[in-house]
Amino acid sequence: MISVEELVVTLGGDHVLDGVSTTVSAGEFVGLVGPNGAGKTTLLRTINGALSPARGRVCVAGENVHDLSSRAASRLVATVPQTTSLSFDFSVREAIEMGRTPHRSRFGTWRPEDRAAVDRAMERTDVVGLADRGVTEISGGERQRVLIARALAQETPVVLLDEPTASLDINHQVRTLELVRELVGEGKTAVAAIHDLNLAAHYCDRLVLLAGREVLASGPPREVLTEPRLREAFEANAVVSRHPVTGSVYVTALPEPSGGSAGRIHVVGGGGSAARVLYLLSAAGYTVTVGALNEGDTDTETARHLGLDVVTVPPYAGVDEAARREVDSRVAAADAVVVADVEVGDGNLPNLEAAAAADEIVLVERRPFAARNFAGERGEDAYDRLRERGTSVDRQDVLGAIETAVGPSNPIDSTTDGDETEPATGNEVSTTNGEGSTTTGEESIGDDRGRSQSRPSTASSGES
Repeated sequence: MISVEELVVTLGGDHVLDGVSTTVSAGEFVGLVGPNGAGKTTLLRTINGALSPARGRVCVAGENVHDLSSRAASRLVATVPQTTSLSFDFSVREAIEMGRTPHRSRFGTWRPEDRAAVDRAMERTDVVGLADRGVTEISGGERQRVLIARALAQETPVVLLDEPTASLDINHQVRTLELVRELVGEGKTAVAAIHDLNLAAHYCDRLVLLAGREVLASGPPREVLTEPRLREAFEANAVVSRHPVTGSVYVTALPEPSGGSAGRIHVVGGGGSAARVLYLLSAAGYTVTVGALNEGDTDTETARHLGLDVVTVPPYAGVDEAARREVDSRVAAADAVVVADVEVGDGNLPNLEAAAAADEIVLVERRPFAARNFAGERGEDAYDRLRERGTSVDRQDVLGAIETAVGPSNPIDSTTDGDETEPATGNEVSTTNGEGSTTTGEESIGDDRGRSQSRPSTASSGES
């Protein structure tokens, strides 16, 4: 549907794009990602014909857009701009009717098909109830839907979106990208410049990573958003994992670790409850130990992937005396212990009992302990001892709590759900944090497709 060949675009005498080539298939949602100044908006404006390249060409549906009139190009490509402001106080319906301009002569009357196209666009974007309101009177999220409706009224095979989630709250970000995803499912081809890597990874079929005026990588999100490529493109320290609920590629941006180890942390987890904490602590420069865990547990696999010191017991086995001694030694050597939001049974209760000897304790509490306690009064007693001496936090605050407990030698920037993390460089990595999964009575093991399967476990979580 879209073919970009050896594109060179110069603005103010500087090359903004230099030899950029990429393709977009019909019915595909492609995200353009990259640092500020990488040329994402420039590429979109060249695809829709607003900018002429110094060299190379752009074809849409087999037509070179730069050989077409503006009206003809606008029958192939519709654009949703980054800004949602409109110059005049048109009504919502009047703003959407502008999308029919490429299909009408300058003095042509409105035809039934024009009205039908506008009606369909308004219904599809759920703005019928706003028809008579001024575009300056509605919210930013509503205005974004109006601009998408205007693009749909153009009835083009291709829709370009420039930062469609910019300045929107998380609810409107999701609604906007869900709508685009649905439109693609119905046959539209969409290309969007998206600042937030996690939203791009979740919603897009493919990503094109722009950096240094060229395409650094192109392909499925899992192939493009790798830690080495993110460091090369953004000059940032980033951890790449999978979201525990959606299975999508998940990027967390961290500040560069300070020289030397920031401290030693032991983590008590199981059933995937500690996987993200392990990633974050390791990337932040801490020396991390974990256990005891069952062989085959998700947290065990995560720890080994990160090269961490992990105490294990056989699958389905409880923490025996030998493993307990190993855990005790790790706790004694640690500056702090993090107890994840893990389910507790008789099999893994010794982990909690060992954690009580720690100098500093951080408890991650996303669910009430009563909902994940399968060890009865012994479990309650062990957890009460931890709570008396520890600091209880939600998952997004773990790094901040550890920094407070261990000391300020390596400040950690922890983001809250829905917020953006932007390291203080020109090449910022923008991400949003999402909520993880919860389990009920059994260990939830995320597979490679983001789904989950369940089996009981004792050293890691659940009932014995």
